[in-house]
Amino acid sequence: MGESLASEIMNEPSTIEGGISRRQVLQTAAATCAVVALASQEAAGQMPRSFVEPDFKIRNQRIRQSIMGWTFNPMPTPELARLCKDIGLVAMEGVGREHYPMIKELGLQISLVGSHGFANGPFNPANHDAVIKSLREGIDAAVQVGCSKVITFTGMREHGISDEQGAKNCLDAWKHVIGYAEEKKVTLCLEHLNSRDNTHAMKGHPGYFGDHVDFCVELIKRMGSPNFKLLFDIYHVAIMDGDVIRRLRQHREFIGHIHTAGVPGRAELDDTQEVNYPAVMRAILEIGYSGYVAQEFIPTWQDRGLALRHAAKVCDV
Repeated sequence: MGESLASEIMNEPSTIEGGISRRQVLQTAAATCAVVALASQEAAGQMPRSFVEPDFKIRNQRIRQSIMGWTFNPMPTPELARLCKDIGLVAMEGVGREHYPMIKELGLQISLVGSHGFANGPFNPANHDAVIKSLREGIDAAVQVGCSKVITFTGMREHGISDEQGAKNCLDAWKHVIGYAEEKKVTLCLEHLNSRDNTHAMKGHPGYFGDHVDFCVELIKRMGSPNFKLLFDIYHVAIMDGDVIRRLRQHREFIGHIHTAGVPGRAELDDTQEVNYPAVMRAILEIGYSGYVAQEFIPTWQDRGLALRHAAKVCDV
């Protein structure tokens, strides 16, 4: 309520024409302000958990929502898959390949297939044989399950290897696989990871080589293949580089996959975090991206199902 309005009301007689008391006017004004604030918060998509719809289901379906399953451990994968289906998510990733048949039977897709880990990546040539083998196996698994994306990473910086040599090492390893990916019509998606957060093994990765999104895009450009693209992780971009919407627009032609999570802390997409996810989702639609957007937050709410429904609602623009 503005100061001028409050002053005018306070200076009015205790009873206004029509028998309405000054107290009633104040109560009505306060209620109106609360409704306006609540509506603004709802428009931003970041409602307090008490206002989350316990039976929410995706309505607009303009964003193809998926989930990175590891974040919901220890919830059993079949239970998580059924929850995703009920909410209206259309795919899953980050789960054991033994679950793929069950996921497909539910009518869900596999949005991304895993490969080598983020630590022992191609930055070090000693890892090349394992990385190449893992990527080829990932491509085969993707083809078998009808998925078109396989994840890859740079790996960690290591003493004695310069950044330029490390970049060359990465490119050398990927070049041994990219022809096979093109042949199988599978895209390798390079994920950048933040190196700032050292509070949790999966919230940040100090020492990770590809920790800036613009640098990862440069590696992608140097690869020069339409089957080598960027995994744009909104959480990691926000922490390391910021300017998320402008970077989405800037790198639109190189984006092959997208992840979400609340910033900071990799928790829910709720009113405790700083990214305006509805605006980001609208920007994703604006740039013409039609791939999957996978929820990759680590739930902190006691009701994990409610947390996922809320995230789905936030992104259902």
